Parts: sequence; structure tokens; C-alpha cells
Amino acid sequence: MKVLRTPDKYFEKIKGYPFSPIYTDIFAEDGTEIRIHHIDEGPKDGPILLAMHGQPVWSYLYSKMIPILNDAGIRVIAPDLVGYGKSDKPSSRDDYSYQNQVDWMNQWLVKNNLYDLIFFGQDWGGLIGLRMIVDNPDRFIKISIGNTGLPYMPNTSDEVIKEVNEFRDSNIKLSLATMVNEVNKMDSGKTHPALKFMYWQKFCWDTKNLPVGLLNSVMMEKRSKNHIRNHYILHSIGLSKLSPYISDLMKAYEAPYPSPEYKMGCRAMPSHVPIIPDQSLNAQKNAREFFKKTDKPFLSVFAGDDPVTNDMEKDVLNMVPNAKSSPNIGGGHFFQWTKSKELSKVLIDFIKDKL
Repeated sequence: MKVLRTPDKYFEKIKGYPFSPIYTDIFAEDGTEIRIHHIDEGPKDGPILLAMHGQPVWSYLYSKMIPILNDAGIRVIAPDLVGYGKSDKPSSRDDYSYQNQVDWMNQWLVKNNLYDLIFFGQDWGGLIGLRMIVDNPDRFIKISIGNTGLPYMPNTSDEVIKEVNEFRDSNIKLSLATMVNEVNKMDSGKTHPALKFMYWQKFCWDTKNLPVGLLNSVMMEKRSKNHIRNHYILHSIGLSKLSPYISDLMKAYEAPYPSPEYKMGCRAMPSHVPIIPDQSLNAQKNAREFFKKTDKPFLSVFAGDDPVTNDMEKDVLNMVPNAKSSPNIGGGHFFQWTKSKELSKVLIDFIKDKL
């Protein structure tokens, strides 16, 4: 396994991320050493929130929430998944899988000897983190998730599976606009969600220099269509650094990737979301059985206006009989950034038994 490591200099000018890095070395199945980064902020004797991010972001996503949580006496630990942020980045598509991410983060959890954790995960942070809880139940005391879940669709028709696989393997070229338009229809109820999510999967994989900064900016900042289009054109011809439309947030999300070869995790991981039956089917089934029986406090707090995950909250509440559902707070897919105060308050109340 070839592993890439982003030089520290690429993170030096990021605004709003003053946190000291902590590194943990774990090992891939073939013995390759992988370095995982995390931050640990707040009172050391406070309740511990393990906050896990998704795709295609990193722990920077929690940078607006951390001071709020710390002021409430909560210690926040936020790792970067392998392939993201300041963590190492395996360079081959075959290095990435759902199970590998779970295994790597399990090692990180055990090596750091973390216990009495309150969990919050969103997007891939939820998919991976929920499986970590199943594998290490004695390390967690409370669970909260938003805009995520444990996808499990064993009864997907052969026709849908065939259409998804043929589309992902096709030579169709997707534009950013086409991808966004189709993904926004995921919760329409008119078709299987996999037939819309496949546009995101294909766009990510086929775009060698994935516009990570722009994608995140579109979801977290107010951008005009002209700015989005013009920056995307400049990015596509390799001139994104000269773009007059680049923001501090975009710079922060491009920082981990000095060149396209560092973006393999961002490109590969969407195809491992088990929205159709795949190699993770049995592990997902077993995990869902765990959550049907758990007596750990469980909070579901969704944005409610994210077409990718709107339908997942019903599934989560069905999967976890003892789950409490917090009112939707809005903010779209990455509500940690867009609704940082509101989400922080919900989590503080949950941690302090006020919900």
C-alpha cells in the first residue's frame, strides 16, 4: 500500500482552526503504517463528545461548534478519517472500503484508550461510528447521530442493482449541475434512492481532480450560480488557485489535497455507501440488530432539509426503538457548520440529560 501524507505547510494559513494536532499510528491489514489525526479540546474532566465527520470534509467541519461545546464544559475529540484532513491518504482505490474504515478507526479508538464516550456522527462519520459502537460497546455511554444512518437494503430488485452498476461503469460524462440536480431528487419517493445517489458516486469517481472546496462551499455558503459555474470552469482547467471566487472555507477543504492523487478517498468512498446490497450486507444487518436491542441513550437530530438523508431518519427511528427524535433544525447536509449554535445546543442538552 502506498500512503500519502499532506505536508504541514498546506494547513498553515487555514482560518478558524487553532487546534493542536494529535497523531496515532495504526496498521493496515498488509502491515502498512497509517497515521490518523485528531484534535482533543476542552476540559479534560468534562464529558467527552466523539465527533466524527463525513465526505468530503474533515474535522474542520466542527471548528465552529468546538468553542461552544467547550464553554459548556464538554471535551471534544474529533478525528480525521483515513483519506481526509490531516490523516494519511492511501493512494489506491482498492485501499478503501467501508470495512477498512471501520477497522482503521477501531484501532485508533483502542490505541487512544478512550472510554465513557458520547458519540455524534454525520454522513460517513455515522456509518463508520455506529459500527465502531457495535464493535466496542463498553466504550460508549450515549449515542447521537444526524443526517446519517446504517443503510440496509437487502431486498433491492435485480433491475435496480443492474441499472446502478451499468450506470457507474458507463462512459457517460456528468457535469456538476447534472449531478446536483439528480441527487436533489433522492427523497422524491418516485424512484429507488440508489438510482439518484449513483450520480454522486459516479461524479466523484470519474472526476480525478474532485472540486472538494467548491462542493463543500455550495453546501455551506451562499454562492451565486455564476460564482459556482465560473470557479468550476477555472478548477477544471487547473486554475482554481487563481479564482477570484475562492473563499476561506474552500481553501480549508482543499488544503488536505496538494494534488489530485491525494483525493482518492474522496473519490472512492461514495461508491462504498451500501445503498444497494454489497459486501457489507451482513455487517450492516448485525449492527442493526445491536441497535434494536441497545439500552444506551440514543438521539436522532436531523436537519430535515437534506434530500440525501431526509428519508434516513424514519429508518433510524425504526431501527432504534428507544431513540429520541429531536426536532429538525435545518441547515442542509452539513448542519454542523450552517447550524452550529443550534446543533451544539441540542447536543449539550442531550449530554447534560436535559432532553
